[in-house]
Amino acid sequence: MSKYSDIADQLRSAIVRGEYARGSVLPSEERLAEEFGVSRPVINRAVRLLRSEGLVRVERGRGTVVHEIAPIARNATARYTKEARERGSSRGAFATEVREMGHEPKSVLMQLGPVTPPTDVAEALRFEVDEVAAIRRRHMFADDVPVQIATSYVPWSIAAGTPITQEDTGPGGTYSRLAELGHPVSRFTERITVRMPEADEAVVLRLAEDQPVYVIHHVAWTAEGRPVEVTVHVMPVHQWLLDYEWEVPST
Repeated sequence: MSKYSDIADQLRSAIVRGEYARGSVLPSEERLAEEFGVSRPVINRAVRLLRSEGLVRVERGRGTVVHEIAPIARNATARYTKEARERGSSRGAFATEVREMGHEPKSVLMQLGPVTPPTDVAEALRFEVDEVAAIRRRHMFADDVPVQIATSYVPWSIAAGTPITQEDTGPGGTYSRLAELGHPVSRFTERITVRMPEADEAVVLRLAEDQPVYVIHHVAWTAEGRPVEVTVHVMPVHQWLLDYEWEVPST
């Protein structure tokens, strides 16, 4: 193992053990070089490796900061139950996930109203020509740390005049409102890809040039097989653990 990789492993382990707390500043590269008996370029390579993993970031004027938020577990099966969505008057599963980690969720609504959705979303919703959707584009935070960009689309024919088109959708969020409107969701499908962030995404999510994102294309379906909502989640890979579970079909 190269020297810088070995040092990165030791620093990583120290962070996991809590020797360097979340949000704390690591010793300077000069001090670390003295501690490990290596040159500063070796320390710099070790820090860059940890930065690419999202474990630390480099701030001008402060130094190398340990990322404040540990990876968030997203259980794609359990998170959409009514109990999980509405626990503690949450406005959806994200708020519940973040609160259970001891952080305060925040969602900043960036776009709301009727729009012509992107082609892939329109196809997923089985739209006819010129159909429009209600859009809800949010920047989502744990405490004040950006952890996700989520953009949801619901057919305007369903959403118009309902809380889905308002800033506060109410306890349980969009899925609870869809159920009240006679469109309860019975299953979900997701397609996950990984790519480098677009320039505006990197700014919002405070990503370095070598930190990729998950893109989760999430579709909600009724029991009758109608797609009633699409959400596109853009999430830093280092910030999320994607958990899935399912039953084995009988043969």
